[in-house]
Amino acid sequence: MAIDFTFPPELEEIRQKVRSFVADVVRPIEEKADGADWSRDDWIKAIIEMRGAAKEAGLWLPHMPAEWGGMGLGHVAMASVSAEAARSRMGPFALNAQAPDEGNMHTLLHWGTDEQKEAYLRPLCDGYARSCFAMTEPEVAGSDPTLIQTAAVQDGDEWVINGHKWFISGARGAKFALLIVRTEDDPDLPQAANSCFIVDLPSDGWEIVRDVETMSGSHNHCEIRITDLRVHKDQMLGGRGQGHLLGQYRLGPARLAHCMRWLGQAETALEMMVDRSISRYSHGSYLAEKQGIQWMISDSAMELYQSKLMVLHAAYLIDSKQDFIAEVSMAKHFVANSLNRIIDRAIQVHGALGYSNDTPLADMAKQARWARFADGADEIHQMRIAQRTIADWKDNHTVRNATGKLPL
Repeated sequence: MAIDFTFPPELEEIRQKVRSFVADVVRPIEEKADGADWSRDDWIKAIIEMRGAAKEAGLWLPHMPAEWGGMGLGHVAMASVSAEAARSRMGPFALNAQAPDEGNMHTLLHWGTDEQKEAYLRPLCDGYARSCFAMTEPEVAGSDPTLIQTAAVQDGDEWVINGHKWFISGARGAKFALLIVRTEDDPDLPQAANSCFIVDLPSDGWEIVRDVETMSGSHNHCEIRITDLRVHKDQMLGGRGQGHLLGQYRLGPARLAHCMRWLGQAETALEMMVDRSISRYSHGSYLAEKQGIQWMISDSAMELYQSKLMVLHAAYLIDSKQDFIAEVSMAKHFVANSLNRIIDRAIQVHGALGYSNDTPLADMAKQARWARFADGADEIHQMRIAQRTIADWKDNHTVRNATGKLPL
C-alpha cells in the first residue's frame, strides 16, 4: 500500500528530540521570564541562549536546505517539528522557524537573485537578522490584495513609494521588509498590479507609527506610514506585476505552517483538559466521569484527529509538487476553528482557573482568536471552497477534486 501514516525512524527521532528540547531548554527559560519583568535585552539574551542550544542539538533551521545551514526537512517532516516546537510559545524562535521569517526565507530562496539571497536570506538563516512582510493596509480589505493602495512610481533607477500599512508583524527591530505595492496602473488582470520590493530598515520615509495594541497586548504588529520612500530598482523581488503571485506563493505554505504550530497548541489544551477532568472532584464524581465533560473531550479528540490528517495530507501534496491550494485552504479554516474550540473547552473544564492567568489557557485563547482571520478570513476560505466545489461539479460532474482528491 502506498498510504503510510508512520514517520520513518530518523524523523521520529527528530520529533522526539524537538519535544525534549522544548521541555528541557525552552520551557525553563519561559518559566523564568514569567516570574520576572523581563526587558527586551533579557529576551534577546534568552533567544541567543536557546538558539545556541538548538544549533548544538542539530535542530537549527529545520525548514531550509542544508546549503543554507538548515536541516532540509520537507513539509510533512516540518509538520511534526512545528507541532512539537509550538507546544511552547518560544519554541519556533529557538529553532529559527518562526513567522514571518520562515515564510520570508522561502520567498527569498525562490524569488531572490543571487545577490539578494546573500544580502538578505543569509543573515536570516544565520539568525543575525529579522524581517517583516508588509502587505495589509487599513483602508482596504486585507483579504483582497488587488485593492492595495500603497503605490510606487518609477523615477530613473529608483522607485518612489507612498502609502500606509498596518498589522505588519515583526516590523519593529526588522532589518528589512518585503513590501507589496501597486506599480501597474491598468494591468490586464487585477492580480498583475502589484510588485514586491526589499526595503532596508531603517530607511528615510519608513515610519513606524505605533505597535497596534490587540486583545492579547502588544506583539509588534505595527502600523507603518510610508512617505516618499526611495528604493533602487535592483531591490525589486521578482518581476514587475508579480507581487500578487509572490504573495500567494508565500501565503500558501505559510498558512499550513501556522496550522502545524496550532496542532501543538490544540494538543496541549486537550492534554490539560483531560488532566483536569481526572483530578477534579465535584458533585459526587470526578469531572471525567460526567457525560458533559466526556463530550467535550470526545469532540476535541475528534477535531484534533481531523486537523492532523488535513495538515499531513496538505503537506504531502506540497512535498509531492501537486496542487495544494484547495487542501491548504480547507485545513487553514478547519484547524483555526478547531484550535479555538478546543482551547475554549479546556477553559470551561478548568472553570475560573482556566479563565485566570494561573494557567496558559487564557493567553492561548487570546492568541488563538486571530487564527480565524489571519492569512485569509474564515469567510473568504469558505467562499473559495464553495466556488471550487461548484466548479468541480459543473466541469467534471464530480466533487472529488474539491474534497481533497483522495482515492475514495
